[in-house]
Amino acid sequence: MDRGPLKEHFFKGAAAWGSNTAITFLRGGRKETELTYLELDAHANQVAHLFWDAGVRKGDRVVSFMDKCLFFVVAHVALQKIGGLGVPLNPGFKRSEMAYLLQDADPKLVLTGSGQEPLVHDTAPRVKTLTVSTERPYQDLEFFRAAPQEVPRVDLAPHDPGLIVYTSGTTGKPKGAVLTQGNLVHDAENIIAAWEISDRDVLCHALPLFHIHGLCFALHTSLMAGARVLMLDRFSPRAVIEALTGKTGGPPCTLFMGVPSMYATIMDVAGERDLDFPRMRLWTCGSAPLLTKDFERIREVLGQEPVEREGMSETGMNFSNPIRGRRKPGSIGLPLPGLEVRIVDPVTHQDVAPGQTGEIRLRGPGVTPGYWRKPEATAEAFEGGWFKTGDLGRRDEEGYYYLTDRIKHIIISGGENISPKEVEGVINRIPGVVESSVVGVPDQKWGEKVVAAVVKDPGAPLGGKEIQETCRDHLHKWKCPKEIRFLEKLPKNAMGKVLKEEVKKAFEP
Repeated sequence: MDRGPLKEHFFKGAAAWGSNTAITFLRGGRKETELTYLELDAHANQVAHLFWDAGVRKGDRVVSFMDKCLFFVVAHVALQKIGGLGVPLNPGFKRSEMAYLLQDADPKLVLTGSGQEPLVHDTAPRVKTLTVSTERPYQDLEFFRAAPQEVPRVDLAPHDPGLIVYTSGTTGKPKGAVLTQGNLVHDAENIIAAWEISDRDVLCHALPLFHIHGLCFALHTSLMAGARVLMLDRFSPRAVIEALTGKTGGPPCTLFMGVPSMYATIMDVAGERDLDFPRMRLWTCGSAPLLTKDFERIREVLGQEPVEREGMSETGMNFSNPIRGRRKPGSIGLPLPGLEVRIVDPVTHQDVAPGQTGEIRLRGPGVTPGYWRKPEATAEAFEGGWFKTGDLGRRDEEGYYYLTDRIKHIIISGGENISPKEVEGVINRIPGVVESSVVGVPDQKWGEKVVAAVVKDPGAPLGGKEIQETCRDHLHKWKCPKEIRFLEKLPKNAMGKVLKEEVKKAFEP
């Protein structure tokens, strides 16, 4: 079924809720800027003209490499209007990471913040850039105000790409998951229906915009449903609580989407103050496993059970516990409409019996057609039309699904996906290091924390702090090991493959 491209839904929003506030942007917890749906649409038209004049056409990649800001949102909507392919990147990426990503994405234009521009210039001096002073209030940005508001007509079909989201892989090189117009619209409509999001809702948006969680699950659904977004420039538990309770100058929030580590700090602060959230109707949690004890703590401190869900960059949201029905702690819930699910034996690829563990495979209108310019990786990701998630899981007798492990050994820390091989690549280049193995171990705050087992040359004057400092110089901080253990040798099988589960035992209390 053709529901039209994403831009048509944004157009409908401007027509239906024109004078309603679309976004209230909070900087440092204080209200800075507000845009109505009509203003958001008009500004996006002007920025779309700016991109058009810069040579951006249908299918061209435009990288957004900037701190969370209101211009990021306007630019994202603008790209959808002219068929540009948005590529959001973490503004904390370092030189080696950006060198690969800019080469792989091959962008027509890179949008940078003032703080990120020098890195882009040094890494890819020939790429065309547009630098935005993201530290300034949005209303003070004048460079696009004189542009026309008529948008060049660009026809878009459901199979046309709308977004590339880079996701970590076991190869150590991120892959760009291509999401089509059909993928994006189906995903948003599914979430809106499942969570009953409407123009009566107010979302507290404390997530980053470079992830599918904050950009698609939170922002797309809100703009398509006519909800109001209270957007924080960065996550702060106290700022979130002020927004949730209506003490930031706007109405109290009704929705919050977060990851387990966010909830941990929010509850620490809320528990101290014995707060009440009378208008909150929905707390959702995803991007990392939520421990059962944390589920119970959320219910006790925040007054409601959270809705746990599961999604991937390659597929959008796949599962959710019901908002009207039983929510099972530790379960990712039930499949969303349109999604077909199989659980297969990873070796035989045959379906396993109910209750047994196997690899979860998916098929449906939210699933990516493939990875950007990686035909081999795309072919490897699918079998018989089914997407291989790389996750192990099971289904109970009531149809609820559970994740039990990750085949690919990707570490999820604070909602961030981390490639062990990428971290190992940095550590292994340090003089005195023979080899290393990076794994994730359970952590109460982050879900998992990154740790590294290192084998060094005998007598090498090398300590754990030196390794951590080198990692911080080359990697974003959430990728850096929080603990280093030195071993005489790494546990391996007869074929020389490192046994990751054995490595984890070195970090047991």
